Amino acid sequence: MQIHTLKVNGLTKPLGIDDYSLRFSWQLSSEARAAHLPACLIRVATSLQQLHEGISDVWESELVEGGTLFVDYTGRALDGHTRYWWQVAALGTDGHYAASEPAYWDTGLFPEDWQAEWVWSSPQVLVNDFAYLRKSFPIKLSVTYAKLFISAHNVAQVYLNGERIGGYGSPAPTHPWKQKYYLAYDITTALQPGMNCLAAVAHYLGGNGQNYVDGLPGFRAQLEVLYSDGSRDTFSTDSTWDSLIDIPHRVGTPYQQNRCISAIEDFDARKYDPDWMHVEFDRTKLAKASVAQIAKEEWPMKWQEIPEGAIEELIIPLEVGGDSYAQVFDAGKIVSGWPRLTFKGIPGVTIRMRYSEDLDADGHVKHNVCNETSEHYYDQYTMRGAETETWQPDLSYKAFRYIEITGYPEKIVPGTNLVIASAHTDIACEGTFSCSSELLNKLYAASIQTQKNNTLGQLVDCPHREQAQYLADSDLQAELLLFNFDARHMLEKLLSDFTSAQLEDGTFPFVFPSNYENPEFNLQIPEWDLHYCTVLRKLYFIYGDQRLLTRHYESAKRMVDYYISIIDLEVGLVPIDKGWHISDWPYPSVDHSSNFLTVQNIKLLQAIRIIADIASLIGLSQESLDYTQIADNLQTSIVQRLYDPELKLFRDCLGSEQTHQGVNAIALFVDLVPQGDREEAIAYVAAKQWECNTVLSLPLLRMLFENGQQEAAYRLINREEYPGWGHIINQGAKTLWEGWDDIESHCHAWNGYPARLLQEYVVGIQPLTPGFADVRIKPYMPEDLAFAEASVPTVRGHVRVRWERTIDTLGFHFTICIPVSMNAQFIVDMPGSVESVQIMETNKVIWEDNKFQLGVSGVQSCERTNAGFEIGLASGSYDFTLIHG
Repeated sequence: MQIHTLKVNGLTKPLGIDDYSLRFSWQLSSEARAAHLPACLIRVATSLQQLHEGISDVWESELVEGGTLFVDYTGRALDGHTRYWWQVAALGTDGHYAASEPAYWDTGLFPEDWQAEWVWSSPQVLVNDFAYLRKSFPIKLSVTYAKLFISAHNVAQVYLNGERIGGYGSPAPTHPWKQKYYLAYDITTALQPGMNCLAAVAHYLGGNGQNYVDGLPGFRAQLEVLYSDGSRDTFSTDSTWDSLIDIPHRVGTPYQQNRCISAIEDFDARKYDPDWMHVEFDRTKLAKASVAQIAKEEWPMKWQEIPEGAIEELIIPLEVGGDSYAQVFDAGKIVSGWPRLTFKGIPGVTIRMRYSEDLDADGHVKHNVCNETSEHYYDQYTMRGAETETWQPDLSYKAFRYIEITGYPEKIVPGTNLVIASAHTDIACEGTFSCSSELLNKLYAASIQTQKNNTLGQLVDCPHREQAQYLADSDLQAELLLFNFDARHMLEKLLSDFTSAQLEDGTFPFVFPSNYENPEFNLQIPEWDLHYCTVLRKLYFIYGDQRLLTRHYESAKRMVDYYISIIDLEVGLVPIDKGWHISDWPYPSVDHSSNFLTVQNIKLLQAIRIIADIASLIGLSQESLDYTQIADNLQTSIVQRLYDPELKLFRDCLGSEQTHQGVNAIALFVDLVPQGDREEAIAYVAAKQWECNTVLSLPLLRMLFENGQQEAAYRLINREEYPGWGHIINQGAKTLWEGWDDIESHCHAWNGYPARLLQEYVVGIQPLTPGFADVRIKPYMPEDLAFAEASVPTVRGHVRVRWERTIDTLGFHFTICIPVSMNAQFIVDMPGSVESVQIMETNKVIWEDNKFQLGVSGVQSCERTNAGFEIGLASGSYDFTLIHG
């Protein structure tokens, strides 16, 4: 038995835990099937040496049952900016303990530990401002441990003795009056004896834009140093810091988009002296920094749990056009990130880089951001004349496929002078899917690429036009994220962001972070609010951590209570309310002609049911009963007022003549259609011409897959004609569009959920209980596929499944890997008319002559059903062959 993947609060070796509530987790693996689950305990020590000596001088847990997912820390209060070592010890059948490899976590700065002041280049607040800040400091002894904590509003890049520290787009955006993120870095080995220089380039937006909160400009840094003799030093930002007087970035540049989300970077390298980041520098070029106005605001600091931005890929683009004054290059796909230039410098020459998804009729880069005109979607660089000059505009994310470069008088060579940095928040992509269909493989790859492009410190709808975090968009993105990425902290940030933005009545702004008070962004979408509950349920179901429910229950409940409070008592339904109502999007065709919308009421019903379930799980029994009664009453009203018993269908809204496919799909999905009418309604929805768009196509596909209409669902995902995902792929797209039409954003992550549906239904990996304690393997094997395989990361380990047709096509071969502490139900659909079936596992018969053959390790049962076979499996790796006559 191996013990591995040790995590604290869901993180591997985190560097700044400032949450007083700690939770440990780990995974087990074994080559044996039905592996024994050993009881375990946690040991925590102040040093690695203590652990090696078997000393738990901080804490040792009680012995917990095998298969336990989480253990809470109940030891003494921990010190700030300190490293703690820990390991898991498993009790063997021989009475001895076998320990995991040690791991560690670092605590961050608790509120009382902060000494650093917020500083800026001047007391003035300017739009699109840049501050170049620095401080030299002495290291007097050999260093045992050094931690640097930094924050900025909006973002900063930090250097130690001229070397870059950290990632991109940091800190991620939040509501700073509710929580302001800071970063933590271990720089123990980067410090040098004697004098060192810490420097930062900080950028403040301040333009009342859509995807951040203005706040105030500021930079904050605190370095904690532990020397070999046990003494300590703290170096912090304050008024003794210096600010570069003449900076290379132009202040006050225009915004690149209509939504004011990023500014042109206009960099004049003639003003740039790389020595400014080193100890020895001309002090006549420096002025004293000012204590920033943020100091008066007392923003609460929170360590950023999500990863920073990182460059995933450097792309050598192709030259695809141009003329005497411009060259145009193609990255081959839409990416988020930026270009990187490397040139022989020509003094005073200014190079402009313009971005777009599109080219115009003359082959030049369009002056647009998606479907919105923009003259400012560019960055520019003025050369100083050095032998080699390298620069990238990386203080914000751009998103583009094409880049047009003007101003450089010589031929630009891709790979030598220009590469494209594809960058995003560095969440690990751990899921996989592959099959015999090139179209489906391209669809899966496009879904993953689109999601990466839209994970930019927050889950954004698109990476260029808005870069904004919507609840509904994120809920649809959660489908793919939870099956393919280490996404827990991104999704929990989403919930925390909207909790920070929750309005007095319990509802939410339509996007957040945002400058909600700006009239342009002072919008609400009631249906989107209700996705808060479905995101929370999905997150809990995949990770199985009940703390998620207790942490976010009150916010979810406050929101739901508002919509319950405005239910029309005479009609029994929630009416149209403030804001903008959306049943489906984009290009919706659902009828909204009355005050009572079917989709809105169904989504409220879903949310109330979720609240009732959560209340029960966290021990609020009476609240659970109360919300269950409210849900029952609303369900009765929905059926009475909106269901047509003659048509056996739901109408789009009260009094509507329209029975939209998507409206009825979501009604079937949440089990609202009377039982006697279900089969007819399912058949109607399956047979109807596809009229759902992105939002309602998800419940449509799930309803079809889960109600015997797998072929119809698969046909929609796999179709190559318009509308649909196959049509998008066949246009050469490597990212997914906002909708079916080639007119708006060509990189919209909410359209990527088919990636999960392929893993979940075609390969068949389906969680049955929270935390993947139980999984169903139920593949749908369409005739046009020869094989399909997938891997899904879970809190217990990866579930891996592959199915393929045997050479003679008379059977199937399955390979299945179930992690330790997980049980599986393996279901193979097979017509009842097929009588002669043999099932073998690694050359051993488990089913023959219509009987289960005992004796194969890990195979707990095998039963013939009307639909096929159900095989019970314990953890382990299996190799099945099913042959039928």
